[in-house]
Amino acid sequence: MTKTRYEKSFKNAKASYLNRIRWAVSLFYCAMGLTFASWASRIPDLKTALHLTDGDLGTILFALPLGQLIVMPFSGKLVTRFSSYKVLIFSLLLYVFSLTNIGLATQPWHLALGLFLFGMFANLSNIAVNTQGVYTELLFKRTIMGSFHGAWSISGFSGAILGLGMIALGLSPYIHFLIVAAIALLLIAFNYRFLIRTKDKIKPESKKFFSKPDKNLIWLGVIGFCCMASEGVMFDWSGIYFKDVVKVQGSLVVLGYASYMIMMASGRFLGDVFIHKFGRKLVIQISGVMISTGLFIAVIFPYIVPCTLSFMVVGLGVSAIVPTVYSLAGKNPSVPPGEALTIVSSVSFLGFLMGPPVIGYIAEWFGLRYSFAFIGIFGILIAFMVSRIKAIA
Repeated sequence: MTKTRYEKSFKNAKASYLNRIRWAVSLFYCAMGLTFASWASRIPDLKTALHLTDGDLGTILFALPLGQLIVMPFSGKLVTRFSSYKVLIFSLLLYVFSLTNIGLATQPWHLALGLFLFGMFANLSNIAVNTQGVYTELLFKRTIMGSFHGAWSISGFSGAILGLGMIALGLSPYIHFLIVAAIALLLIAFNYRFLIRTKDKIKPESKKFFSKPDKNLIWLGVIGFCCMASEGVMFDWSGIYFKDVVKVQGSLVVLGYASYMIMMASGRFLGDVFIHKFGRKLVIQISGVMISTGLFIAVIFPYIVPCTLSFMVVGLGVSAIVPTVYSLAGKNPSVPPGEALTIVSSVSFLGFLMGPPVIGYIAEWFGLRYSFAFIGIFGILIAFMVSRIKAIA
């Protein structure tokens, strides 16, 4: 059994100070979203500059989730041992620094190495910031996790728009990434003092390194797996889909990613409201159907207007799933939030490991449209699996 012990200043804080904490945590999500979206917005440019085929890119994209998976067994324990506050600041600084290194890639192996480090620090930041999100949600005593992920998505959309501007100005990925790093560092500098400092009180038996994972956490992870496979495909391949399948020109290659991100952000801010009104289970079921519907429409009608609309549907579909899964995991009564989130993320991020690279291989053999159709099946699986989990109401 775990129990979160807050410092007295947080437990007895006024509403205005609690709101400042919420803003600070939200802006850390923003820094992470901006960092990741900046990389995603320049994938087509890096692919062209390094003369990569779809298969080559698919192989290199393995490096990012591989970095995440390497550090996953330790991230939750690091957060529990040293606090999410310290781990978040440390890992986010390195996450931003690793983004700038990606912009220096001149050989495929440079890009692979950069993505490996990018993935490592992404996972540490992800576990730490979501632990902060869980702690803040507990302080407010209502569901607000969707708004944190919404902040990530808004910054992701902003990152896509910024990428569009950088492409239009003819700036290299490295200069682009340096500008993003400066913005992220400012967000960290002005908000780190308002992060929550807590310690989790853990009974001795919960400290065992090897123990049977909680069944509910595994199932939540499987749902997250299907959602994150869809997200990974949209992050890494939406621009290429618009360029190679929809045949758009110039800076419009970012349109698919931007349309996806803006609806993802909108859906996350509305997700908490819908969950309160309709319940988690129904919201996740409908979300799964929307993911499949959007991807299948993009496959059947590969034209700019229907693809833009269908990517918006996919964005709305994925919006509520991960915040809900993380919120449920972080409130597990028998596992510390950081470690519970690690278990769920370990399963979920296998979707990031499988999705984008598999897309590359299927595209190499059969074409990009068929690979998007394959990922579309995952939405149906989400709707089916959530009906089998009693822990989701």
